[in-house]
Amino acid sequence: MTTPTSRRAVLAVAAGTAALAGCGSSDDKKSGGTSGTPGAGETSPPVAFAPNTPTRSSSASPGDGDVLAKTSDIPVGGGKVFAARKVVVTQPEEGTFKAFSAICTHQGCTVKDVAGGTINCPCHGSKYRVADASVAAGPAPRPLAPARITVENGSIHLA
Repeated sequence: MTTPTSRRAVLAVAAGTAALAGCGSSDDKKSGGTSGTPGAGETSPPVAFAPNTPTRSSSASPGDGDVLAKTSDIPVGGGKVFAARKVVVTQPEEGTFKAFSAICTHQGCTVKDVAGGTINCPCHGSKYRVADASVAAGPAPRPLAPARITVENGSIHLA
């Protein structure tokens, strides 16, 4: 004799399946992939990662790349996280701007803020230095990947 499946059991299985569908593959996280989950309703294009280039001036015109912020929005010795764009921009010293992936190298969480000279991940406490995104406190195994930006006419552009 078979027992009919209860509504509660069906809902529990559906909820578990939905939760698993939102998880990235473990291979993606092992390879340093960017499978961090954006916040509710957020979508963002992939960030092109390349070594930081000088940020005073470049061959890019102000129309090239997406404008992230004004230079005045980024504090000296600090920075700002652009979670939807999966990038963090810092100004380690006056007039020098750097950009890095906002995806923690530990388990793919998006870093939360920049404070006290470090880029901070809320998930497990990893901290990265604003000057070069090197690991200041683990469990992160490696620095944040650099991202390419240009700075011109007081605007920071995602290259």
